[in-house]
Amino acid sequence: MDRTLLPHLAIVLAVHRRGGFAAAAAELGMSASAVSHAVRAVEDRLGQPLFARTTRSVRLTEAGAGFIGMLGPAMGDIADAVDRFGETLGRVGGVLRINAPHVALPLAITPMVAEMSRRHPELVIEIASDDGLADIVAGGYDAGVRLGHTVAQDMVAVRLTPPFQAIMVATPRYLAAAGEPRNLAALARHNCIGFRFVTSGGVYAWDLRDKGADVAVEVKGTVRVTNALYARDLALADVGIAYIFEPLVRADLRDGRLRQLLPKSAFDEPGLFLYFPRRAAQAPKLRAFVDLAREMLAAPASRPPS
Repeated sequence: MDRTLLPHLAIVLAVHRRGGFAAAAAELGMSASAVSHAVRAVEDRLGQPLFARTTRSVRLTEAGAGFIGMLGPAMGDIADAVDRFGETLGRVGGVLRINAPHVALPLAITPMVAEMSRRHPELVIEIASDDGLADIVAGGYDAGVRLGHTVAQDMVAVRLTPPFQAIMVATPRYLAAAGEPRNLAALARHNCIGFRFVTSGGVYAWDLRDKGADVAVEVKGTVRVTNALYARDLALADVGIAYIFEPLVRADLRDGRLRQLLPKSAFDEPGLFLYFPRRAAQAPKLRAFVDLAREMLAAPASRPPS
């Protein structure tokens, strides 16, 4: 292999990870033209275009997807080797890259990042907030965060939060004007704040319980979001009924800003889990993060904010 290409491979991964040349250049502290030149050098060496470029988007070609699928794990192995060597010097350092949905940030990630920063000042933690269920291996992430039932079986999973419920909430003001639903069928007459999946583009049907059975309820309303946290803001603005994880609105419920609707219809969620490939578990930076996750879950103060 032409050794002059080695520095360019991380640039190729950055373009894929950031979805464009300008964004990759900003992350790497390079000019967009330098990033483009590096990618072109790799493409010329491989004899295949890795990215299909238009004025509006940059996406992987079929060949590019195959190359990234092999390159991502290989570069991860190199990073792990560097990290393990660092451990022999008695430190946890490098860059820990985690992909997490927005809802995971206040529920688990923020307090962990704060504590990791205090304990390991040589470690840089990079959080990619993403509700699209990214491929963490292809994306070059060390770990991801998902609900327990969405973690692939070939991944190692470590619990970050206790189980919790997904509930429906609205403000007293909205309910005074629109009335309070007495059953799930009555949701059809209400303004429900919908959620659209980033990856598939589909609209989420609310998972609820009805007479002891799990049901998926299609709702309608004047607003849809792709960030579930924003549903809380809209509910507090009297827009309508939000479907949200209970810990995120616990303080609002306690203080009367929001009211829970149809409590018996609340849906049990398994909680949030950190997940990663088995080969990554030996990296000191990830092991330190996992150890802290277990420590904070066991401590009473680690429970979701109330």
